[in-house]
Amino acid sequence: MTDTDDLVQRVAARAASDSGDLPTPVDDVRIAQAEAHLGFPLHPLVARLYGEVGDGGFGPDYQLLPLLGPGSSVVGDYLERRQASVGAEYPEWPEGVVPILTWGCGMYAAVDCFSEDGRVLLFEPNPYSGGSWEQCWFLDATSLASWLETWLAGTGWFEEDAFGSEDVAEPQPWDQAAARLSSGA
Repeated sequence: MTDTDDLVQRVAARAASDSGDLPTPVDDVRIAQAEAHLGFPLHPLVARLYGEVGDGGFGPDYQLLPLLGPGSSVVGDYLERRQASVGAEYPEWPEGVVPILTWGCGMYAAVDCFSEDGRVLLFEPNPYSGGSWEQCWFLDATSLASWLETWLAGTGWFEEDAFGSEDVAEPQPWDQAAARLSSGA
């Protein structure tokens, strides 16, 4: 068993214990449909979470969005954000960054499917005051695996018990935001 296999099993166990009504995982056909709509492959760990754990409904706080479907979803929210960004003088959403969870107030946790480790980004639109959106993007975790580990351990900045702790790493400005927003990728 790989470390990723172990991580997915631990996430599945936590998801099952947290929710009495966890959505059924999606099949390979739904994952392929999602990727066709997006125009790029999901990060492999994102695909495994949706294919092996559930179609959202687990994870920190507001829980992961469903992959597809009516209302808010990974694919729907991504396409809406990207449509508003394509051709805009100041694009707000980079290509390949899929929202996986909403924190409320317009904030998202998002996975960069173009990064090898699936870095997790925080989109926080509240500081926006016109012009570039780069100040609204933060690096939450260098990998989706490490982000999930902080959730499993209860040590993420988003955990109520961890709030104010000196050991909790808070999201830092994403140093690639300006380049990724201006390049369209």
